[in-house]
Amino acid sequence: MIDHKTLEPKIVDTVAKLNQLYGAAPEVAVVLGSGWAGAVSHVEEAQHLPYTELSAFPQPKVEGHVNEIVVGKIGSQRVVMLRGRAHTYESGDCTGMAGALRSLARWGVKLVLQTNASGSLRPHMPPGSLMLISDHINAPQRSPLIGEPGSSRFCDMSAAYDLELRSHAKALAKERNQILGEGVYCWAVGPQFETPAEIRMFAAWGADAVGMSTVPETILARHAGLRVMGLALMTNMAAGLSDEALTHALTLQQAQVSGERAAGFLAALVASFATLPSLQA
Repeated sequence: MIDHKTLEPKIVDTVAKLNQLYGAAPEVAVVLGSGWAGAVSHVEEAQHLPYTELSAFPQPKVEGHVNEIVVGKIGSQRVVMLRGRAHTYESGDCTGMAGALRSLARWGVKLVLQTNASGSLRPHMPPGSLMLISDHINAPQRSPLIGEPGSSRFCDMSAAYDLELRSHAKALAKERNQILGEGVYCWAVGPQFETPAEIRMFAAWGADAVGMSTVPETILARHAGLRVMGLALMTNMAAGLSDEALTHALTLQQAQVSGERAAGFLAALVASFATLPSLQA
């Protein structure tokens, strides 16, 4: 549960610092998951700031993540990239990204583009595939909004992943001859990987990919009034769908193999947002 008395002063302090260092907010924020860090190399005029300088930001400690923001431009589109996220499996707390996302919204960011490494539930999306998230399943039914005051806690999730932005991404992928799947992402808390029986259940529910992030951040972002889109990089077939034993090292290895191509598409997508009137208004 979010402690508003302690979090609010941190958000105020963080927004003040962001304004002081960077001025007006970029329209776009990107949360970089495993395999997506290469997108930082596409940022021009990049300015790096560790999370330790932003009191509302988390201090996640997971192998494969660096804890900093990177502010700059890709093409003519200004962007802030978040390298590192707080996962629920680190502490059991699903509110870990609340301070960061609410600070971004308060600063003036309009869109949060989430990326992650996922396990594929579908043979047509093997490791290395990219999937545009169309919807999600909150398998543990945990919410970062528990304890929020007022009616805003009843946040509409019927179109959590922005339809206009998804259509834009699909058009860009077609233009670039980039195969881009689309499907439903299922959140499992972790840190253990899922069992084959759980994967069969998730598939029966309609899930196309599974992972240990993204859903709490989407709920927090939508509650804060941010537009959301998501991209998943398939790093393995989910449990029971291949003969490989699932390990974090395997996830990171496949993410590294496929990461350059994923980062290239992500950079092109961010640059293309400069043509969207709804983001620039």
